[in-house]
Amino acid sequence: MDSHRAAFVAEAEDGVTDLNNALLALEADPEDDAAMDDVFRVAHTLKGNAAAMGYEDVSSFGHALEDLLDAVRGGDREVTPELMDLLFEGVDAVEAMVAEIEQTGEVSTDPSDLESRLRAVEEHGTVDPDTDENTDEDADEAADADAAEGADTETEEPDDTADGDAGIDVPEPPAAMTGFTDAVYAEVTLGETAMPGVDATLVLRALEEEFGEYLTRPDAEALENGEYDGSFDAFVADADPAVVTEGLEALTQVATVRTTLVGDRSEPDPDDAEPDGSTAEDANGTEPGEDAVHDSEPSEATDREEIKSIRVDVDQVDELYGLVEQLVTSRIKLRRELEGTGTEPETLDELDKLASSLQDTAMDMRLIPFSQVSDSFPRLVRDVARDLDKRVSFDIEGDDVELDRTILTEMRDPLVHVLRNAVDHGIEPPEERETAGKDPQGRVELTAERERDHVVIEVADDGAGLEADRLRDEAVEEGVEDRETVEAMTDGEAYDLVFHPGFSTAEEVTDVSGRGVGMDVVRTTARDLDGSVSVDSEPGEGTTVRFRLPVTVAIVKVMFVDVGGTEYGIPIKSIGEVSRADDVETVHGDEVVRHENDLYPVIRLADRLAAAEPETAAFGPGATAATDGGSAENDDGSDAGGAATAADEGMLVRIREETRKVALHCDGVLDQEEVVVKPLDGPLSGTPGLSGTAVLGDGDVVAVLDVVSL
Repeated sequence: MDSHRAAFVAEAEDGVTDLNNALLALEADPEDDAAMDDVFRVAHTLKGNAAAMGYEDVSSFGHALEDLLDAVRGGDREVTPELMDLLFEGVDAVEAMVAEIEQTGEVSTDPSDLESRLRAVEEHGTVDPDTDENTDEDADEAADADAAEGADTETEEPDDTADGDAGIDVPEPPAAMTGFTDAVYAEVTLGETAMPGVDATLVLRALEEEFGEYLTRPDAEALENGEYDGSFDAFVADADPAVVTEGLEALTQVATVRTTLVGDRSEPDPDDAEPDGSTAEDANGTEPGEDAVHDSEPSEATDREEIKSIRVDVDQVDELYGLVEQLVTSRIKLRRELEGTGTEPETLDELDKLASSLQDTAMDMRLIPFSQVSDSFPRLVRDVARDLDKRVSFDIEGDDVELDRTILTEMRDPLVHVLRNAVDHGIEPPEERETAGKDPQGRVELTAERERDHVVIEVADDGAGLEADRLRDEAVEEGVEDRETVEAMTDGEAYDLVFHPGFSTAEEVTDVSGRGVGMDVVRTTARDLDGSVSVDSEPGEGTTVRFRLPVTVAIVKVMFVDVGGTEYGIPIKSIGEVSRADDVETVHGDEVVRHENDLYPVIRLADRLAAAEPETAAFGPGATAATDGGSAENDDGSDAGGAATAADEGMLVRIREETRKVALHCDGVLDQEEVVVKPLDGPLSGTPGLSGTAVLGDGDVVAVLDVVSL
């Protein structure tokens, strides 16, 4: 995709999002003039950009959309739910056409039917206008009004456009204008755009086609590169100010034009000297014919604002990130090889610092604001609520919080599902809410908050909430759990039943949700991203779905531990303390360790990993999978199952309380290092206790443990 098309698509996508949100604001308050202005401005920009790029179908359709909005702004059409539905349908059509342009560079959608409906509502107030006498009378009145307007136009006193706008300060024309006669000066201001170079190029092309000889300041090359501050000067030869004004105002890229005559710029008489004997050229410090900015004017280079950001294709960012991953692995390999020789030069420490700095920069480049995903959610909630005849207000907080692009991409669909559930299952119909003493309009809130190296995203509603007992009964009826198990569950554990595959609390299947699929995928997605999801609810008060996700992925700092001769990695961010295993106690038959008057259950990794799937224990050198029901043995023949390990031997890795209140027992703690963690694919994907694998510098593959699901 060429750069101009990519820029158009990027701006159009932003415009579609802005238009959706502006229409939502207008629907909420039809008297909001600012919202109306925003809607009209965005629609006008979309139409203009499409015309500039030659996408006539999009431009024509955008024109119909803009005309209808103009009728609304002028008070000729009332903001009704039906009108808003039509406008939203129009925005969806624009979005579809932009998507086709991104994929193929062409528009295959035929929007003519919807365009006709937009025109019908703009002209008649309805898609199917009446054909009775009233309509004819309205048409006659409109014709009379048009005739009267024409008469007024004809009798209107001529203005001073023949000489352009009065009072314009004409800057000193470029020296190259020597020979121009009847030149017109135009002060041209372009509208807001993300493609200043493209817009300026189209204006220059129109000047050349319509007027032929002209000059600009800055020069044409600078304008085509977008190196100007919103406006520029144009000097057109042998032209009339009114014609230049009309020609430029017809361009959608142009916001305002001010013109005036410059006068005769024929070759000056050499005898025409300044009082001091110098010529005009001498006074300006330039040679005749030199096309330069006069010294009396500020230099464009010094006045030009520095470009603060650039657009970079995501594939390039991913490629850079992949190279950084390789650099991290190579750095680990180099350090291990040098440690083997007993030398550690200072240069290696410098390399560590440079690699870490590059890694941080590359990871920051992948961070994008939550708004990149959440901006489309207000429209989603609005459409779902309207389909279900519910009244719902929707608020977003923390949309400036940044997360890794991969995480946001993967989390979009789960968040969409949870939001749909909140409106469909959570929020009650208006009559039911009023009966319960609630505001007939429900409330859904989406919040994102940064907590150290994690982001917490919550979807909360003030709807009917979940009843733990009903969830227990549903679980038994659907065969998810037996009665004895669900009766032993706390309410929090009962809420987690909604994540079981096939489990649903919907009384009837709708097109929105309730088919028993989705929430299990929501949890799986969160776990695959090394995150978690939980549900909290209060019957009659509402429900909150809480996601806890890492800010970034892939490169993490881990502590390597020895379990029966095999290395495993534990993320440093999950570790609270490391100590010798000499304080382990047995309480009611279970091993625990005390910390600040709290008891932490002890998980012996040798037992837990040996009991897992064969592949789980098969990482690293010297590991033999136990596939026959027996225990795996180390290279020295000792039992890897941990049965022979005394209670006071080995090390304890206590996990942070907020992550999971447990202590992991291992045979020893080796070292810690930053590693590139690759997610598990294929049959190993979703294996409990594993978050991925890391390739060390010597080629060994080490399993990185997921302490939450272990």
